[in-house]
Amino acid sequence: MLFQTVKSEIVSHLSYIVASKGEAFVVAPRRDTDVYVEIAQGWGAQIKHVFETHRNEDYVIGSIELARITGAKVHHGSGLPWKYGETLRDGEEFKVGLLKVVALHTPGHSPDSSCYALYDSEVGDKPVLVFTGDTLFVGDVGRTDFLGPENTAMMSGKLYDGIHGKLLPLGDGVVVFPAHGFGSVCGGSISEREISTLGAERAMNPMLGLTREEFIERKVGERHETSPYFKMMEKYNLEGPPTPAHLPTPPALKPSEFKAAKAKGTQIIDTRAPPAFGGAHIEGSYSLPPTRLSNAGWVIPIENEALLVVDDAKALDFAVKNLYRMGYTRSAGYLAGGLEAWYKEGNGLAKVDIATCQGLREMMKTEKPVVVDVRRYSEWDEGHIEDAVHIYLGRLPERLGEIPEGRPVVLQCKTGTRSSFAASILLKAGRKNVYNLLGGIDAWKKLGYPLVKD
Repeated sequence: MLFQTVKSEIVSHLSYIVASKGEAFVVAPRRDTDVYVEIAQGWGAQIKHVFETHRNEDYVIGSIELARITGAKVHHGSGLPWKYGETLRDGEEFKVGLLKVVALHTPGHSPDSSCYALYDSEVGDKPVLVFTGDTLFVGDVGRTDFLGPENTAMMSGKLYDGIHGKLLPLGDGVVVFPAHGFGSVCGGSISEREISTLGAERAMNPMLGLTREEFIERKVGERHETSPYFKMMEKYNLEGPPTPAHLPTPPALKPSEFKAAKAKGTQIIDTRAPPAFGGAHIEGSYSLPPTRLSNAGWVIPIENEALLVVDDAKALDFAVKNLYRMGYTRSAGYLAGGLEAWYKEGNGLAKVDIATCQGLREMMKTEKPVVVDVRRYSEWDEGHIEDAVHIYLGRLPERLGEIPEGRPVVLQCKTGTRSSFAASILLKAGRKNVYNLLGGIDAWKKLGYPLVKD
């Protein structure tokens, strides 16, 4: 058996390609599918099947494109009105070389959620691994709130039943391969550990030690946020994404051309590191470093173009590929020569004031700043700076009125990356005296400064 994981960084997406005896299948492919074709060709294998674990919310599925290129058949779970591919039956089996793939319908995260148990006849008649999609993660389970609060309890019960009735009985030694890793918003607290088995999850995953009633209560009590672009992803993934099926090629723009595009209202994404953005940036830019590029979905509609400010060609390639995976197919261009070219033409710059944890402590004694914590609810509940205001990052544009004016505002997250985006939102809205806390809550804790819990 040949096996390879394909990672997509910004939404922590994990997809897989497996081959045996010249035949291959792919699980949950991303939108730019050349990587799977190249791997299969290197193995001397033909991709025969594409297995989807569910209708995804945070990225564009690449199944149609991969099927077009390879002739593979696309398979989905039941429960949603797919407009392409074939609907699987629970327990349906597929042969790929010496391998057997068994589809397991495990609704809960979404109505169509499916897992795929893999058997290898060369090593016996028991399953060796299982692709768990967004049903089971390492250290967590999938969200159950996407159908609305009125259906969360029902979907949570289904998720529990699927995990305990179909996954765990496969055996403790079965290796777990989920569709997302640490950092994904499709779970609440996915572990940084990437390797696991069903036995390890049974022992260490806090959600698997609960009774059915406790599990449902815990899931109903979770507080998640859903980015606006998720709705478009659901539509694309059920109906098939729009063309083009290839990566956009953003043009290199001279500062004068970039300035003209900006004047038309085109939004600017600046992917440089928070300290660089804080020191100098083009007024009105959004600070979206590579690891947090998915937050573009909160402020820039999928159908819109965006301008890019990047450090180098590698950063440009990363931004273009990952925005494309989120559904952005149009690019207005990037600033040739970077920010240096901009200011050498005499164009103006803006900045974000930088705060350190030591500086914030001193500021709190005299200036009474407003500390705005933009982390997730679960992070906030683990401990926060006393008297801080909690506004989840994505909701900041609509809740600016809750932040008092006339006092310094310090944006804070875990390390200073999300809060850089938050600071850029405030500046774009015309707020003054805005600070980004570099190091965030991690640095605050390492310095031994106190945290409180509500």
